[in-house]
Amino acid sequence: MDPDPDPADPPASSGKATATAVEPDTVKAIPVRHYGRWIAAVVVLALLGLLVNAFASANVHYSAIPDYIFDSSVISGLGKTVLISLLAMLLGLVLGIVLAVMRLSKNPVTSSVSWLYIWFFRGTPVYVQLLLWFNLALIFPYINLGPIYRDEMSDFMTPFMAALLGLGLNEAAYMSEIVRAGIQSVDEGQTEAAHALGMSQGRTLRRIVLPQAMRVIVPPTGNEFINMLKTSSLAAAAAQYLELLRSTSDIGQTTGATVEMLFLAATWYLILTSVFSVGQFYLERRFARGALRSLPLTPWQKVRANLAAFGNRSKGGVSA
Repeated sequence: MDPDPDPADPPASSGKATATAVEPDTVKAIPVRHYGRWIAAVVVLALLGLLVNAFASANVHYSAIPDYIFDSSVISGLGKTVLISLLAMLLGLVLGIVLAVMRLSKNPVTSSVSWLYIWFFRGTPVYVQLLLWFNLALIFPYINLGPIYRDEMSDFMTPFMAALLGLGLNEAAYMSEIVRAGIQSVDEGQTEAAHALGMSQGRTLRRIVLPQAMRVIVPPTGNEFINMLKTSSLAAAAAQYLELLRSTSDIGQTTGATVEMLFLAATWYLILTSVFSVGQFYLERRFARGALRSLPLTPWQKVRANLAAFGNRSKGGVSA
């Protein structure tokens, strides 16, 4: 009878190699099906189809729109719309920065004046302000700036000047609040450190505070400019300024294609806002550098990412 094996002794070799561990099968992840999304998509597409059908069957001569899209008067009005929007936005931005600094000042006089300005121009409709500027000659027959300038108000307050002052001064009230929010978003320690290094208040604002505040200021400023492109249409009715809407409306009254010319104006406004929206995106992306871990994707990068994701889904799942 064989003696019991010692537990300390290694097991006897069976003459065969020990079986290796079996590799696990590849895990195939099946995405969860969201039936509610498909139902919502079908409902939205159905409503969109009804809307398109309604406009397709309407009594609108759409063929007249391409005939006037590059008309000389339309292009002239388009240029005036862009011009008045740029100048009014520039005036609003510069004056808005001044008003924001005044509002944040410890001087009670300058702070109160800034608050009153913002209170008045934000509290009254821009259309009313345009009407007041255009009819200012009824109150002040002459404009007298001493040795600098003197003339009749009716000659000075042209439709362009009324539109510029009405839109620009109104925009300044909103831009001052945007700039003030951007300045206050910068940590106060930055200002204290700059003053400790001997920098003046003005230099601290220019070199330290405003560059950091730009990433907060730029997005709403871009939105304000896009809104300015559309608000400039009020200058046509209030100040008789011959911008895009006024040009297309004149053509509509002459040709009888009133609704068609309104569609033409809407088309050009959509083109303008789309172009400037792209510019706003890249401007925001530039000022976001250093503040975000990764910059937002560009439109082309989003398309490529969506195509890649759709290609992975079409294979039935993602291998892990």
